[in-house]
Amino acid sequence: MRAATSIFLYEDDVRFFGEGPCRLLRGIEECGSLRASAAKMNLSYSKATAILNRAEAALGFPLTEKQIGGKGGGGSKLTPQAVAFLEKYEAYREACYEANRKLYLEFFSE
Repeated sequence: MRAATSIFLYEDDVRFFGEGPCRLLRGIEECGSLRASAAKMNLSYSKATAILNRAEAALGFPLTEKQIGGKGGGGSKLTPQAVAFLEKYEAYREACYEANRKLYLEFFSE
């Protein structure tokens, strides 16, 4: 059992970033496509787009750049801001896990 807190919320407690959007972005980085990343997570393309749009609105910068058509087809890649944000988010997430692990042991160990 573990306690974990690594989600970002609007003031009204609506989530805009957490593990799902992080995995979606890492999938785009790996697959080169929002559609492929969404499929890998069993998300519809429209749901994946909504997740990214909500995160972009909250963060104030674009997370992906679209690459239009061409011989190999189109795709998406992460913006430099998205790469930097993901690095910070993942470091923050790990720090949260470690802090929560210590607190859990402090309060619930026997």
